[in-house]
Amino acid sequence: MTFARTLLRCSLATTVAAALLSAGIPTASAQKKKAAAPEPKTEAQVEHKGDQPGGYYGAQPGTENIDLTMYSRIRTEGLTHGKVMQFGAALADGIGPRLTGSPNMAKANAWTRDTLTKIGLENAHLEDWGEFGMGWQQINTWARMVSPDPEPLWLQAAPWSPATKGPVSGDVVYVDLANANLDKLKGTLAGKIVLLGAMRPTPDITEPLFHRYTDEELKEMESAPDAAGRRVAPVLNIQQLLADRARLTALRTQALKMMADEGVAAIITPSRDGGDGGGTGIIFDDNGANISRNAQLRESAVTIPNAVMMIEHYNRLARMVSAGVPVQVEVNIDTKFTGDHEHGFDTVAEIPGSDPKLKDQVVMVGGHLDSWISGTGATDNGAGSIVAMEAVRILKALDLHPKRTIRIALWSGEEEGLFGSQGYVKQHFGTFAPAATPDPAGTPAFMSRNRGPLQTTKEWETLDAYYNLDNGTGKVRGVYTQGNWNIGPIFAQWIAPLKDLGVTTISYRDTGGTDHLSFDGVGLPGFQFIQDPMDYETRTHHSDMDTYDRLHQADLEQAAIVEAIFLWNTSQREAMMPRKPFPHPENERQLSAPIPGIYPNAVEPPAGAENGGRRGRPQ
Repeated sequence: MTFARTLLRCSLATTVAAALLSAGIPTASAQKKKAAAPEPKTEAQVEHKGDQPGGYYGAQPGTENIDLTMYSRIRTEGLTHGKVMQFGAALADGIGPRLTGSPNMAKANAWTRDTLTKIGLENAHLEDWGEFGMGWQQINTWARMVSPDPEPLWLQAAPWSPATKGPVSGDVVYVDLANANLDKLKGTLAGKIVLLGAMRPTPDITEPLFHRYTDEELKEMESAPDAAGRRVAPVLNIQQLLADRARLTALRTQALKMMADEGVAAIITPSRDGGDGGGTGIIFDDNGANISRNAQLRESAVTIPNAVMMIEHYNRLARMVSAGVPVQVEVNIDTKFTGDHEHGFDTVAEIPGSDPKLKDQVVMVGGHLDSWISGTGATDNGAGSIVAMEAVRILKALDLHPKRTIRIALWSGEEEGLFGSQGYVKQHFGTFAPAATPDPAGTPAFMSRNRGPLQTTKEWETLDAYYNLDNGTGKVRGVYTQGNWNIGPIFAQWIAPLKDLGVTTISYRDTGGTDHLSFDGVGLPGFQFIQDPMDYETRTHHSDMDTYDRLHQADLEQAAIVEAIFLWNTSQREAMMPRKPFPHPENERQLSAPIPGIYPNAVEPPAGAENGGRRGRPQ
């Protein structure tokens, strides 16, 4: 799950996805391949089409036509002949970590394409979503304290780090960047090993780091968080946030330039914490380990070899240096670059539809295939990928012929910003026109609500729904509707026969951080399943513990059965799945503006007059 997970889980989730589309994402490079321009459609055209009987804006039946025999067949196949753990072992153990643009990511794309063909899907192929950046892989990384005492140290290369020229030794310097005086450090760093970043505490673990949802927690998800039915976003001082970010970025840029100019041997950063203090004894090597944003781009690359170290070892070195103890460390960072302009690819395959009237409509399922590097990407998000593969395998093994086409898509570039799914949506379904009035210079895309009209393609009209799994290995407990009020009663009927499997909850809330947002952002039905948390956020998410050993077979088999049932039910309905209203971001400012003259005794200021940014009686 992507680095923006926490941010995207608030009410800005759909806004973020839409803003990324309108800002030219997926790729972060200015040289990315241009997507084919969508066929422009007016709101009247798409709404009229959707209002027809069976359309996505049309009336929905109150009762679902559920085939309980099919439920039983899907369950039996999934539980009796399940292959999900075979998929998991081949992916996590056989291929390993899958950083986008890396040789292992290319292996995973090819393996999923070929495996989907072997299990009977058609038109299995790779789709190029554009340029990503540098291809890179870690060959080997190790470190040891040389003096005052020999001691092995635990660390891994940060993604896109250059290699050292074999093992290098140097005296250790501790730099708490936020509080550092760079002028005093100038001229003292040649050949040093720099600990860059503050020590952090390792809190006591007083509660279990592994958790399944209780009935009370699931019940709470069913209720709206406030009376208006909207998720309440945290109050953020955006200006202060941007100012702090800009200050730290400038300081980091200055420090890195000085270190490069003086010939620092290597940089070591501290591993971040996990949820509930779980980040002890392990290494997280995600975006937080990078000391340059967009480190995969040559123009943003860090030129000094750099690695992330387990916090206990990092703290020990920093404490010793801070106490005046001379410390010498030997580091070997062995990495390989495979090109500066690698492209990203999604794996796509289908079960063709059989109904003459409905076969051109598409039901999609997926998850992201890419991962970070310290583990083997088993729970993030090998689990979601292999569950999707198992779901379509079940349907093919039963020799089913759905009315609508069922399509699986396994994304790359999710961890760096939903690049693969954003690219797919932009190429196939639509994007937002540029805003008539641009945002102020320097406004990040994820903070923008300033977009032009949505321009859709013909395929936008035929996408029925997209289902996503990306919260680890836990079993499915329900589904988030992303505020789609019409679809909740439909899903509730679908999961009623699955209560014994633990599937009970329909939540109207938004959830963020992963690829369903790419679909939801352009007004398409995109959904993420609710999963038991397990030890995902506390231990395995982006860490060296994210391996095959953390996968739970019973949970993954259950999830695949649920996904297969959702796919089948969607493919067989007479009506398309209901959608939220057609997005109109170009009207958001007008619609959100206060009603003029709402106070009966208010006096409007003269045109052009300012009163501290507030309306009121002229002074």
